[in-house]
Amino acid sequence: MNILAIVGRPNVGKSTLFNRLTESRDAIVDSTSGVTRDRQYGHSDWNGKHFSVIDTGGYVMGGDDEFEVEIRKQVALAIDEADTILFLVDAREGLTPMDEDVADMLRRQPKPVVLGVNKVDNAAQMDALGEFYALGLGDPYPIAGITGSGTGELLDAIVKDFSEGDETDATDGLPRIAVVGRPNVGKSSFINTITGQERSVVTPIAGTTRDSVYSRYNLFGFDFNFVDTAGLRRKSKVSEDLEFYSVMRSVRAIEAADVCILMLDASQGLEQQDLNIFSLIQRNHKGVVIVVNKWDLVQKETNTHRDFEKLIKERIAPFDDVPIIFTSVINKQRIFKVLEAARSVYEARSRRISTADINEVLLPIVKEQNPPPSVKGKWIKIKYITQLPTPYPQFVFFCNLPQYIRDPYKRFVENRMRELWDFHGVPMTIYFRAK
Repeated sequence: MNILAIVGRPNVGKSTLFNRLTESRDAIVDSTSGVTRDRQYGHSDWNGKHFSVIDTGGYVMGGDDEFEVEIRKQVALAIDEADTILFLVDAREGLTPMDEDVADMLRRQPKPVVLGVNKVDNAAQMDALGEFYALGLGDPYPIAGITGSGTGELLDAIVKDFSEGDETDATDGLPRIAVVGRPNVGKSSFINTITGQERSVVTPIAGTTRDSVYSRYNLFGFDFNFVDTAGLRRKSKVSEDLEFYSVMRSVRAIEAADVCILMLDASQGLEQQDLNIFSLIQRNHKGVVIVVNKWDLVQKETNTHRDFEKLIKERIAPFDDVPIIFTSVINKQRIFKVLEAARSVYEARSRRISTADINEVLLPIVKEQNPPPSVKGKWIKIKYITQLPTPYPQFVFFCNLPQYIRDPYKRFVENRMRELWDFHGVPMTIYFRAK
């Protein structure tokens, strides 16, 4: 599939145009410059030609700010991936020295560049387009990304050399693995290490990642869609609008995922916000793998794997049947074990047990060996069990007096099912209904 990269200096409307081309709201849009930091991917089509779109951060030449340096790397990687480059400038501000710097960089590479002039809202701005010919990139295409005006002519120029055909996304139907956690626990570093690409900007500053970033991993027998998300904080800590939208995208990434890798910081221990994220994953019925990162920073004399794991399981109970893996991403310790655990949890979440098998194995246990305790002199008799056709494990137990089934017995049944069919890392829902 052909790839289009949108580049330009900060705050010219790249993310607004990205959202319009992809018919989404995946990229955060704000009047503050420098909002986009990571490469954001989407899909678009025009006149039967399907292509991928990459949104990039604002390109600033020569700055020594940590984010600007990392964003320049991301833009360079996006240009390297792309077949065609859309260079976006701002009609309201006119031609700036920063535009000239970016244009000079683009002229040095061999790929076709289309010049788009954004925020053209009136005739006076149309008359001022002539100055952009000085960039030496051919005819400028006037557009208004926020309304879509002029984007048809721009897209005609972009796709003229693209191949035709209804190409489907090769990642459709793949397991979606969301990497979640508090800010600065190592989520982006983990994905960059696993994929071998600097897919996400990594700095020591908490809150660097703002968009949810998708990466495909197809190596060593694994085939996943990874989602790197913004760090989730308590609502009282989310002060700026940008971070609020980032957190909302992280919540939506959890909702859209099949399995969540919940990453903790070993040096800080299990905090309340980690438990809140775990609860969010559980409420959305997603598979979960807990990864304790930065284990290399912990004093091993006073903290062992077993002690730390026991503490975690006590805090997350009653749903404590969860894989817990201790890693050091920076030292590449046990990171592939995380992938193996995520795949196992995905398979467990997708597991279907035939009605015949579940009744043959489980019915003797709940009818004869360990039936529900009697309540008010009445005996509860379970007649029949079946699994519901849902994306995650849900089971219905039909019985004569479902209102008398108490939570301890529900937990007993769930634990036996986990032992018998290996639902490790997967929340389950069990219903008792009248026959």
